[in-house]
Amino acid sequence: MSYLNRWDDGSETGLPSGKVVCVGRNYAEHAKELNNPVPTSPILFIKPKTALVSFDSPIIIPTSHGPCHHEAEIAVLISKPAKNISEHNAQDYIAGYGIGLDLTLRELQTQLKEKGHPWEVAKSFDGACPMTGFVKASQITSPQTLGVMLRVNGTVRQKGDMTQMLFSVKQLIASMSCYFTLEAGDIVMTGTPAGVSAMTAGDQLEVSLFDEERLALKVDSVVGV
Repeated sequence: MSYLNRWDDGSETGLPSGKVVCVGRNYAEHAKELNNPVPTSPILFIKPKTALVSFDSPIIIPTSHGPCHHEAEIAVLISKPAKNISEHNAQDYIAGYGIGLDLTLRELQTQLKEKGHPWEVAKSFDGACPMTGFVKASQITSPQTLGVMLRVNGTVRQKGDMTQMLFSVKQLIASMSCYFTLEAGDIVMTGTPAGVSAMTAGDQLEVSLFDEERLALKVDSVVGV
Protein backbone atom coordinates (compact mmCIF):
# COMPACT_ATOMS: atom_id res chain seq x y z
CA MET A 1 0.00 0.00 0.00
CA SER A 2 1.10 3.57 -0.72
CA TYR A 3 0.00 6.24 1.73
CA LEU A 4 -0.72 9.93 1.46
CA ASN A 5 1.18 11.83 4.16
CA ARG A 6 -1.63 13.99 5.49
CA TRP A 7 0.62 15.47 8.16
CA ASP A 8 3.13 17.27 5.95
CA ASP A 9 1.66 20.38 4.39
CA GLY A 10 4.87 22.36 4.30
CA SER A 11 4.14 24.27 7.50
CA GLU A 12 6.45 24.42 10.49
CA THR A 13 4.06 22.36 12.60
CA GLY A 14 3.29 19.78 9.94
CA LEU A 15 -0.38 19.84 11.02
CA PRO A 16 -3.17 19.84 8.44
CA SER A 17 -4.77 23.10 7.39
CA GLY A 18 -8.17 21.85 6.22
CA LYS A 19 -11.54 21.55 7.89
CA VAL A 20 -13.39 18.36 8.76
CA VAL A 21 -17.00 18.07 7.61
CA CYS A 22 -18.94 15.44 9.55
CA VAL A 23 -22.29 13.69 9.38
CA GLY A 24 -24.33 12.53 12.34
CA ARG A 25 -26.43 9.33 12.60
CA ASN A 26 -25.38 7.87 9.26
CA TYR A 27 -25.74 4.32 10.63
CA ALA A 28 -29.25 3.42 11.77
CA GLU A 29 -28.05 1.19 14.62
CA HIS A 30 -25.94 4.01 16.05
CA ALA A 31 -28.93 6.37 15.99
CA LYS A 32 -30.97 3.74 17.82
CA GLU A 33 -28.35 3.09 20.51
CA LEU A 34 -28.51 6.78 21.48
CA ASN A 35 -32.32 6.87 21.24
CA ASN A 36 -32.16 9.33 18.36
CA PRO A 37 -34.52 9.30 15.36
CA VAL A 38 -33.09 7.98 12.10
CA PRO A 39 -32.59 11.02 9.83
CA THR A 40 -34.10 11.43 6.39
CA SER A 41 -31.36 13.80 5.22
CA PRO A 42 -27.69 14.19 6.29
CA ILE A 43 -27.07 15.95 9.63
CA LEU A 44 -23.92 17.98 8.99
CA PHE A 45 -21.47 19.75 11.29
CA ILE A 46 -17.84 20.92 11.09
CA LYS A 47 -14.77 20.32 13.18
CA PRO A 48 -12.05 22.99 12.81
CA LYS A 49 -8.43 22.22 11.95
CA THR A 50 -7.54 22.63 15.65
CA ALA A 51 -9.52 19.44 16.34
CA LEU A 52 -7.16 17.38 14.17
CA VAL A 53 -4.32 15.40 15.77
CA SER A 54 -2.38 12.40 14.55
CA PHE A 55 -3.69 8.99 15.63
CA ASP A 56 -0.05 7.91 16.03
CA SER A 57 0.24 10.10 19.13
CA PRO A 58 -1.52 9.45 22.46
CA ILE A 59 -5.17 10.49 22.35
CA ILE A 60 -5.66 13.08 25.08
CA ILE A 61 -9.22 13.32 26.38
CA PRO A 62 -10.66 16.15 28.50
CA THR A 63 -11.74 15.27 32.03
CA SER A 64 -13.79 18.27 33.15
CA HIS A 65 -16.96 17.76 31.08
CA GLY A 66 -18.00 14.16 31.71
CA PRO A 67 -17.28 11.04 29.66
CA CYS A 68 -15.61 11.26 26.27
CA HIS A 69 -16.91 8.72 23.75
CA HIS A 70 -15.08 7.27 20.75
CA GLU A 71 -16.81 7.26 17.36
CA ALA A 72 -14.68 5.46 14.76
CA GLU A 73 -15.37 6.53 11.18
CA ILE A 74 -14.16 6.07 7.63
CA ALA A 75 -12.56 9.37 6.62
CA VAL A 76 -12.30 10.65 3.04
CA LEU A 77 -9.57 13.04 1.90
CA ILE A 78 -10.72 15.59 -0.70
CA SER A 79 -8.43 16.06 -3.70
CA LYS A 80 -9.65 19.32 -5.28
CA PRO A 81 -12.20 22.11 -4.75
CA ALA A 82 -15.81 20.92 -4.86
CA LYS A 83 -18.82 23.24 -4.99
CA ASN A 84 -22.35 22.17 -5.95
CA ILE A 85 -21.08 18.94 -7.48
CA SER A 86 -23.32 16.02 -8.42
CA GLU A 87 -23.39 12.61 -6.81
CA HIS A 88 -22.51 11.20 -10.23
CA ASN A 89 -18.97 12.63 -10.28
CA ALA A 90 -18.27 12.83 -6.53
CA GLN A 91 -15.77 9.97 -6.77
CA ASP A 92 -13.49 12.24 -8.84
CA TYR A 93 -12.91 14.42 -5.76
CA ILE A 94 -11.60 11.65 -3.49
CA ALA A 95 -7.83 11.46 -2.95
CA GLY A 96 -7.80 8.73 -0.32
CA TYR A 97 -9.41 6.90 2.59
CA GLY A 98 -8.38 6.77 6.24
CA ILE A 99 -9.86 6.53 9.71
CA GLY A 100 -10.86 9.28 12.11
CA LEU A 101 -12.26 9.34 15.62
CA ASP A 102 -15.12 11.75 16.23
CA LEU A 103 -14.52 12.27 19.96
CA THR A 104 -17.69 13.37 21.75
CA LEU A 105 -18.32 14.75 25.23
CA ARG A 106 -21.58 12.85 25.50
CA GLU A 107 -23.11 14.30 28.68
CA LEU A 108 -22.28 17.83 27.59
CA GLN A 109 -23.77 17.19 24.15
CA THR A 110 -26.96 15.80 25.70
CA GLN A 111 -27.31 18.77 28.06
CA LEU A 112 -26.88 21.25 25.22
CA LYS A 113 -29.35 19.40 22.96
CA GLU A 114 -31.97 19.31 25.72
CA LYS A 115 -31.69 23.10 26.02
CA GLY A 116 -31.94 23.56 22.27
CA HIS A 117 -28.40 24.96 22.16
CA PRO A 118 -25.70 24.25 19.56
CA TRP A 119 -23.45 21.38 20.63
CA GLU A 120 -20.24 22.11 18.72
CA VAL A 121 -18.22 22.45 21.94
CA ALA A 122 -18.96 18.78 22.68
CA LYS A 123 -17.65 17.72 19.25
CA SER A 124 -15.13 20.32 18.08
CA PHE A 125 -12.77 20.92 21.00
CA ASP A 126 -8.99 20.82 20.50
CA GLY A 127 -7.89 17.26 19.74
CA ALA A 128 -11.44 16.05 19.10
CA CYS A 129 -10.53 14.39 15.78
CA PRO A 130 -7.59 11.93 15.90
CA MET A 131 -6.78 11.00 12.30
CA THR A 132 -4.73 8.30 10.58
CA GLY A 133 -2.90 8.68 7.29
CA PHE A 134 -4.75 7.91 4.07
CA VAL A 135 -4.62 5.05 1.59
CA LYS A 136 -4.66 6.30 -2.00
CA ALA A 137 -8.11 5.96 -3.53
CA SER A 138 -6.64 4.12 -6.53
CA GLN A 139 -5.54 1.29 -4.21
CA ILE A 140 -8.98 0.62 -2.76
CA THR A 141 -10.53 -1.94 -5.10
CA SER A 142 -14.07 -1.84 -3.68
CA PRO A 143 -14.69 1.52 -2.00
CA GLN A 144 -18.45 0.85 -1.95
CA THR A 145 -17.90 -1.88 0.67
CA LEU A 146 -15.01 -0.32 2.61
CA GLY A 147 -15.22 -1.05 6.33
CA VAL A 148 -13.84 0.25 9.63
CA MET A 149 -13.20 -1.54 12.92
CA LEU A 150 -12.17 -0.29 16.36
CA ARG A 151 -10.72 -2.54 19.05
CA VAL A 152 -10.41 -1.26 22.62
CA ASN A 153 -8.03 -3.27 24.83
CA GLY A 154 -8.16 -6.08 22.29
CA THR A 155 -11.95 -6.33 22.12
CA VAL A 156 -13.92 -5.32 19.03
CA ARG A 157 -16.02 -2.32 20.06
CA GLN A 158 -17.18 -0.97 16.68
CA LYS A 159 -17.37 -2.49 13.21
CA GLY A 160 -19.28 -1.34 10.14
CA ASP A 161 -18.98 -0.75 6.42
CA MET A 162 -20.31 1.51 3.71
CA THR A 163 -23.16 -0.83 2.82
CA GLN A 164 -24.74 0.02 6.20
CA MET A 165 -24.67 3.79 5.67
CA LEU A 166 -27.94 5.66 5.28
CA PHE A 167 -26.24 8.10 2.91
CA SER A 168 -23.40 6.96 0.66
CA VAL A 169 -20.05 8.73 0.47
CA LYS A 170 -20.99 10.12 -2.93
CA GLN A 171 -24.27 11.46 -1.54
CA LEU A 172 -22.46 13.02 1.42
CA ILE A 173 -19.83 14.78 -0.69
CA ALA A 174 -22.46 16.13 -3.08
CA SER A 175 -24.71 17.29 -0.23
CA MET A 176 -21.86 18.90 1.71
CA SER A 177 -20.63 20.74 -1.37
CA CYS A 178 -23.99 22.50 -1.64
CA TYR A 179 -23.42 24.17 1.73
CA PHE A 180 -19.65 24.32 2.16
CA THR A 181 -17.02 24.54 -0.54
CA LEU A 182 -14.83 21.49 -0.02
CA GLU A 183 -11.18 22.28 -0.66
CA ALA A 184 -8.16 20.11 -1.39
CA GLY A 185 -7.00 18.68 1.94
CA ASP A 186 -10.41 18.86 3.61
CA ILE A 187 -11.66 15.68 5.26
CA VAL A 188 -15.14 14.19 5.11
CA MET A 189 -16.15 12.01 8.05
CA THR A 190 -18.80 9.50 7.02
CA GLY A 191 -20.52 8.56 10.29
CA THR A 192 -19.97 5.93 12.96
CA PRO A 193 -21.39 2.42 13.40
CA ALA A 194 -22.96 1.27 16.67
CA GLY A 195 -20.83 0.52 19.72
CA VAL A 196 -19.76 3.99 20.85
CA SER A 197 -18.57 4.11 24.44
CA ALA A 198 -16.61 6.15 26.97
CA MET A 199 -12.82 5.98 27.00
CA THR A 200 -10.59 5.91 30.06
CA ALA A 201 -6.90 6.68 30.55
CA GLY A 202 -4.72 3.75 29.57
CA ASP A 203 -7.14 2.26 27.03
CA GLN A 204 -5.35 0.71 24.06
CA LEU A 205 -7.06 1.57 20.76
CA GLU A 206 -6.55 -0.11 17.40
CA VAL A 207 -8.34 1.05 14.26
CA SER A 208 -8.44 -0.93 11.02
CA LEU A 209 -9.65 -0.15 7.51
CA PHE A 210 -10.83 -3.07 5.36
CA ASP A 211 -11.23 -3.44 1.61
CA GLU A 212 -13.13 -6.65 0.76
CA GLU A 213 -11.94 -8.15 4.08
CA ARG A 214 -8.37 -7.28 3.09
CA LEU A 215 -6.51 -5.12 5.59
CA ALA A 216 -5.79 -1.72 4.05
CA LEU A 217 -4.68 0.22 7.12
CA LYS A 218 -4.11 -0.40 10.83
CA VAL A 219 -3.01 2.14 13.46
CA ASP A 220 -2.62 1.91 17.24
CA SER A 221 -2.86 4.56 19.93
CA VAL A 222 -3.30 4.89 23.68
CA VAL A 223 -5.66 7.12 25.67
CA GLY A 224 -4.30 9.72 28.08
CA VAL A 225 -5.75 12.63 30.02
